[in-house]
Amino acid sequence: MELVPGNSLITATPEEGRALAVKLARLSVKATQPDGDVRQRLRPVYGENADSLIAVAQVVATEFATIAAANGYWR
Repeated sequence: MELVPGNSLITATPEEGRALAVKLARLSVKATQPDGDVRQRLRPVYGENADSLIAVAQVVATEFATIAAANGYWR
């Protein structure tokens, strides 16, 4: 499994960086729980839990901060 698509955090725009952050967060979940059936079964549980959704947003924000730094904050 490729955890950093294209082996690079460099993106042309902040929008592309944000999309990459979401993708990296999803890949982390897949790496942590590789069984697709288990992920499907758990999705309704966390999909309706505010604390779980906030935790997901925090992971994406951390990924985005890392990508932004790697891109020199698109200066």
